[in-house]
Amino acid sequence: MADQLSPDEKLQLITRNLQEVLGEEKLKQVLQEREVKVYWGTATTGKPHIAYFVPMSKIADFLKAGCEVTILFADLHAFLDNMKAPWELLELRVKYYEQVIKAMLESIGVPLDKLKFVKGTDFQLSREYTLDVYRLSSMVTEHDAKKAGAEVVKQVDHPLLSGLLYPGLQALDEEYLKCDAQFGGVDQRKIFTLAEKYLPSLGYAKRSHLMNPMVPGLTGAKMSSSEEESKIDLLDSAGDVKKKLKRAFCEPGNIENNGVLSFVQYVVFPLRGEFSIKRDSKWGGDKTYTVFEELEKDFAAESVHPGDLKASVEASLNQLLDPIRKKFESPELRKLSNTAYPSKTKAAGKGAKAGGGGGDDDDLSPSRVDIRVGRIISVEKHPDADSLYLEKIDVGEAEPRTVVSGLVAFVSQEELQDRLVLVLCNLKPQKMRGIESQAMLLCASIEGEPRRVEPLDPPEGSSPGDRVFVEGYETGKPDERLNPKKKVWEKVQADLKISEECVAQWKDNQLMTKLGQITCKTLKGGNIS
Repeated sequence: MADQLSPDEKLQLITRNLQEVLGEEKLKQVLQEREVKVYWGTATTGKPHIAYFVPMSKIADFLKAGCEVTILFADLHAFLDNMKAPWELLELRVKYYEQVIKAMLESIGVPLDKLKFVKGTDFQLSREYTLDVYRLSSMVTEHDAKKAGAEVVKQVDHPLLSGLLYPGLQALDEEYLKCDAQFGGVDQRKIFTLAEKYLPSLGYAKRSHLMNPMVPGLTGAKMSSSEEESKIDLLDSAGDVKKKLKRAFCEPGNIENNGVLSFVQYVVFPLRGEFSIKRDSKWGGDKTYTVFEELEKDFAAESVHPGDLKASVEASLNQLLDPIRKKFESPELRKLSNTAYPSKTKAAGKGAKAGGGGGDDDDLSPSRVDIRVGRIISVEKHPDADSLYLEKIDVGEAEPRTVVSGLVAFVSQEELQDRLVLVLCNLKPQKMRGIESQAMLLCASIEGEPRRVEPLDPPEGSSPGDRVFVEGYETGKPDERLNPKKKVWEKVQADLKISEECVAQWKDNQLMTKLGQITCKTLKGGNIS
């Protein structure tokens, strides 16, 4: 289709339904010579919701206009924004975003082979990018950085330095992704103008900026991942969609801040080209609109009832969501969704004490326990005890830790050599037959005759030093050293077990790293010690 369009027709497709365009003349110049390169970035924080169909529909427009489109999963930005995404969950959330964004695009008929997907940390940790961050930080004032992020970065009484870095990194992404234009919501306008002001100072080109309007949520305010009542999740059931739409703000005749009407304008019409109101013949019967303004005019005149509008939007929305729901019926994607976004009730009910860092005697938060992935770099028999191993384990520190374990009767030296294991690192060191053990190697065990013991297994691809956490307790900090008199480890250990699926758990919550679950090979229903 794009080959048959003139530059003016392509520009019309690129800019339709946008609230504002900065640098339109530059876009016209590029279109006279070649296709436009556009990038859209999304910070991998809360779960994407139906408002994400608004940028998806624009991405469909860009592709129809022949644009080269890059989608950036901004994982580093997600962490910098007041730690909206815990570091331990970044990788899982990137995987979730990639799966759900691709499912959205497929549901609206966008061919994925014409898109380029990039993860922020794939290039934002490079030497060149880091040097540019320092160069930019020597030019941007605190006032400009704070002002640029005011509508995007979470605002708190005592802001972190990371929030001031966020706008500058987003500006640099334009250069490192080699785009002609960045696309985003109008709430990012101040970040875009910061990029236009400072990138030329680094010797980089000033880009164009394409801005979508902010779509009202179901409550009439901005749709937000953090406000449950304002949004419909992409995996909500048809029943949940009906309930949320029923409660949505949609006052008769009111076309201002009407999230239901805005969804029709910015999603349904661009994708379908028309919208049908289904209603009883005594209320005028069905009517199909091919121009949004006619629907808006009828709603303002109260010729269209809010109930009929909601029912028709419900049908359109479920058509878009059904393929996404179906895709996420797979066990793998259900597991990904649950691990990337642990239950809030678990975190709220138990996480109130999950701050760690010393805690009270009654604080049994598992986040107080410092469990890490380790690699056994050497293993030999204890010189004074044939029943003990003496291991050197790399736990991500400058020097390996010496660990004394009783695994001699259960695992051979050859099996342990170079093996990835789990290590408890903040117990008080103890002398065992004259040698100080600086940590504890964690294993699954089943009592009986004979007793069976297996080291726990971290996920494939893990590295020494990777933190192990309990889902729902991702953000708590471990004690520097557990006080043996308080028996914190003993109390936490009492609720550690192996599930029937051989997954390590604490009170039915999974033990995890950023890469997935902690498991053992065969000891279903075992204990952990």
